[in-house]
Amino acid sequence: GGRVELADGDEADETGAGEAERVRLLAAGGVPSASLVAQAAQEPARKPTMQQVLDASKPSDWRMPDPENTLYMELPGGRVVIELATQFAPLHAENIRTLVRQKYFDGLAVLRVVDNFVTQWGDPESEDPKKIRSLGKAKSTLAPEFSRPAKGLDFTRLTDGDVYAPEVGFSNGFPAARDPKKGIAWLTHCYGMVGAGRGNEADSGSGAELYVVIGHAPRQLDLNIATVGRVIQGMELLASLPRGGGAAGFYEKAEQRLPIRSVRLAADVPLAERSHLELLRTDTPTFTALVESRRNRSDDWYLAPAGKIELCNVPLPVRERKAAEDTAKKPQT
Repeated sequence: GGRVELADGDEADETGAGEAERVRLLAAGGVPSASLVAQAAQEPARKPTMQQVLDASKPSDWRMPDPENTLYMELPGGRVVIELATQFAPLHAENIRTLVRQKYFDGLAVLRVVDNFVTQWGDPESEDPKKIRSLGKAKSTLAPEFSRPAKGLDFTRLTDGDVYAPEVGFSNGFPAARDPKKGIAWLTHCYGMVGAGRGNEADSGSGAELYVVIGHAPRQLDLNIATVGRVIQGMELLASLPRGGGAAGFYEKAEQRLPIRSVRLAADVPLAERSHLELLRTDTPTFTALVESRRNRSDDWYLAPAGKIELCNVPLPVRERKAAEDTAKKPQT
């Protein structure tokens, strides 16, 4: 037994009243009553909680993000870590790496925060030809990477169904969807997913202006914009910002904007200064068990298990690891 922290910060005891009584009796050296023995025989085996699934996980159930495809965005309040989705948006990932290595984002700002929607950052002078920051060697437009061929893509299907897509699931740690008839797959706009802003033209995005989902999943954006990655640590730094009061949630005054101190690729940061993280793989029996633990909650607080789970409600656990262990384990892409 133990205690589980709930979403609202409360805790619920994982052991039921009958189990607690059995533990008390055994600890006192007593013998359970006949009624308790009969009750125990009739009770179905309790399914594991998510924490129990994670506690039982093996090292092979976890993966390290590739330092060449991991961004560190340093804000006044701390570090945001973003994993790029190279299998879905390789052109955008390459362009973003070019921008980052040119230190393009250093000194730019968070420009827009819309409640229950997105936080967006980029160049506040992007509309002024005289003040706009140069993209250097990066491209100003890219082919739209709204979807990719589904063939050959690792995909762990979620069997609960979906409103927006024929099939949904997870691919290499990212929430995704696919259409078997059209033969395409795409990333979905779940909480924490990062996209590349664009204009009305499909090829007008470059990755120079990025946003992250901070509210209920705006899945209507799927297949309409390039989704380029996911925040794997530091979401609280982007989701808790003051909301913009201007049109479309933009900040109206320069002093309201949150400055970006720097953005670096993890590969370019000394090992001792990196965020040493592991992500739970989404192609293992452990992940399947985790999904089931959230589909049908087994802790005592829940009286009516849902029996289903929505794609964007499936947690994607991240844990810290010791820096020394990073040299012994190669990142997986």
